[in-house]
Amino acid sequence: MKVKNMSFKEGAELKIRIKPKDDCNSFAINIGHDDENIAMHFNPRFECGCDTNVIVFNSLSGGCWGDEHREGVFPFSRGEECKFYINFNNEQFYIKLPDGSMVNFPNRLGDVKYKYFDVSGDARIVGIKIK
Repeated sequence: MKVKNMSFKEGAELKIRIKPKDDCNSFAINIGHDDENIAMHFNPRFECGCDTNVIVFNSLSGGCWGDEHREGVFPFSRGEECKFYINFNNEQFYIKLPDGSMVNFPNRLGDVKYKYFDVSGDARIVGIKIK
């Protein structure tokens, strides 16, 4: 699912409800300007390649990926709906995970407004809300 021209501004909160499939290997949420400029790539991996139960973060600038950041906290379960929250400023993204823990990822593009949102992989979006 791709959403273009969505207004997600610094200080706003994006609430995402998602349900990974029963056989989910991974899913990804991308926030940025377009598919070549992604400020935050959020990629929970149940089993994907050599990765098991890890969240991989990255950014894409001009079509070139940056350095991956891996987070060991993994509060996702296959087949179970969950919700998490994302907000940001020009320096960081702040993600409140389903278990209440917080993780951060640098806002490498440094912008205070993004309009592109993309979800891919083995999960279904249940709801999206910006407030």
